[in-house]
This record gives sequence, structure tokens and C-alpha cells, in this order.
Amino acid sequence: TLKLLLVGDSAVGKSSLLRSFTDGAFEPCLKPTVGVDFKVKKMVVEGHAIQLAIWDTAGQERFRTLTPSYYRGAQGVVLVYDVTRKDTFAGLESWLNELELYTSKSNTVKMLVGNKTDKPDREVERKEGLQFARKRSLLFIETSAKTQDGVQHAFEELVIKILQTPSLWDKSTQKQGVQLMKSSAQQHKSLCGAYCPL
Repeated sequence: TLKLLLVGDSAVGKSSLLRSFTDGAFEPCLKPTVGVDFKVKKMVVEGHAIQLAIWDTAGQERFRTLTPSYYRGAQGVVLVYDVTRKDTFAGLESWLNELELYTSKSNTVKMLVGNKTDKPDREVERKEGLQFARKRSLLFIETSAKTQDGVQHAFEELVIKILQTPSLWDKSTQKQGVQLMKSSAQQHKSLCGAYCPL
């Protein structure tokens, strides 16, 4: 199971992207996410059967205090902005700062997604997004949750990159805390089996 996070300003289409990817559906009038939403999606990438646990966080300022706890343990983060709203692109810097602050893994794979490419009134050009992503070594893709253009591809790219970073998912490369050993006395006489009556 891989843990992915969707972050970005309010109304950039995070929930719509998630719906589009997990259910293949699009609702034009989704209510803003309250706190956090969660979906699970199984997929096969390069011969690996993978279960994605995707956390969709609220972009509204009043829910920002909730988000830090969801960053922990995330292997992939999708930063979403709306290509028709320059302010959501400008807001990416503060989201990245938050990620640096709260992600527990330094090599978490980050992807920048410019959403709503189906709309004609674009304010952020593709090359601007690409430059921003290159400068901060993020993966980059443009999508439309409405037409599903690029949505599947975005999540596949992210998963492939995570799979190419074994330290993010391979348990054998991580130290798993303390190993408890039985003392030799305990090994010989177990006081009770699997069940201790009180």
C-alpha cells in the first residue's frame, strides 16, 4: 500500500481529480472538502499490484491545521493548482514549504499538477508550470478532471517514481524499531498459551 496526498488551494479540483481517477466520474458542483477525504484504488503498474491510499486534503485556510498530521508517512504528494487561476499557482510556494516541514521522508515523490485544462480562460501557461517544477525537481503534468485527460497518467507516473525509490516502500531498507527477544527462561516455560484468563 502506498500513501498519497493531494494538496493545494481550495477549489483547484483536488476532489474532482480523485473522483475522476478512482471512480471515473466527474461532478461539476462538488462541495468543498471538509477536513480530509480518503479513497483507496488498486492498480497494476509495471507488473506490481499496488493499493493506493489517497488522502484528499481541504485547501481552505481554516482546515490547514489538520493537514500536517496527514503528511507523515506519505510516499507521494500531488500539488494541484488551477491553470485558470494565477493565485492558486502563486500559492504553491507555501504548500511546498509545508511539505518540507511536515513530511517524514525526505525523498517523498512530489508531482505538480495543473488542473482544469479543458477551460478556455487559462492564466498559467504550461511552460510556467514546467519551469516551476524543474526548478524544484517535481514531476509535472497537466490534467482535466472533467475530460479525464492526463489523470490516469499522472497517478501512474507518480507510482512508477515511488517504485524507483525503494527506500520509500521497501520495508527491508527501513529500520523497524526495537526487536524484542525472549529471555531463555521464558522460552522454556510459557506461563500461558495464547489466552490468559483474568
